[in-house]
Amino acid sequence: MNSRVAFTPRGTVLVAGWPRVRFSQAATKTVPLGVKATREFIAEVSALAGLTPDLAAAAADSRSTWYAQSVDANYLTGKRVFVFGDASHAIAAARVAAEEFGFQVVGLGSYSREFGRELRAAAALYGVEALITDDYLEVEAAITAAAPELVLGTQMERHIAKRLGLPCAVISAPVHVQDFPARHAPQMGFEGANVLFDTWVHPLMMGLEEHLLGMFRGDFEFHEDAAPSHLGRAAAPAPSAPIELPATGPAAWTADAEQELRKIPFFVRAKARRNTEAYALSLALPLITLETLYDAKAHFSK
Repeated sequence: MNSRVAFTPRGTVLVAGWPRVRFSQAATKTVPLGVKATREFIAEVSALAGLTPDLAAAAADSRSTWYAQSVDANYLTGKRVFVFGDASHAIAAARVAAEEFGFQVVGLGSYSREFGRELRAAAALYGVEALITDDYLEVEAAITAAAPELVLGTQMERHIAKRLGLPCAVISAPVHVQDFPARHAPQMGFEGANVLFDTWVHPLMMGLEEHLLGMFRGDFEFHEDAAPSHLGRAAAPAPSAPIELPATGPAAWTADAEQELRKIPFFVRAKARRNTEAYALSLALPLITLETLYDAKAHFSK
């Protein structure tokens, strides 16, 4: 064998290191976590084997990229994520979160002190300071200070996130039996990228549903007593009076408020616009800003 495949840097250093020194045997260095890294991994293996890869065919079953660019997922763009685990998974997961899912990495750490240099270099890419510790209290303090909206970590970070009321996905050991589903659920490769999207995004989508339920509570189209639309013979309760806009017309929107509005799923975006404009007009506000949008959300959540 002229080359060796190592799926993690730890494997490269400990397993492939000796053959490289003793027999000049090359080894891969890329962790195939996420679509981009998987493409790089295939190219790296192909180069070592002297082959020409067909990346288009290899990625035929990858759907995570499309989902990450879909309307609902775009609402999650910029969500704050804290990543902690063994260095291999933490560094790779942070890259997927930032480059493929559009999250903002607000914390990156590991208990793998031997990879401190690599971890610090990766953290610098996101403008954060690497957290290298095996003290869970330090990790909890860092998560609290970073105020993330999603935690990617070990089973210990799952417990921390639960105490803080944050969604969490386990990406690294130590793990629990519940983190090993009965179904086929790889973490690496193109199918692994699909699994990562499902595992990381769904906890945030559940939070999105709660956000929408709160924002449109009491609305005649969405309130909890409304009859299901597919039961045509069911008597729907009488709708409440719709919000009337003053004759002066709606207020103008700032660019950043419009951008934030576009992050709301299309099927309720028009309703969010009308409610926000009605709120602004009720206060005689000539301009709708980000603050106005958030205030309107709070107003209709009461």
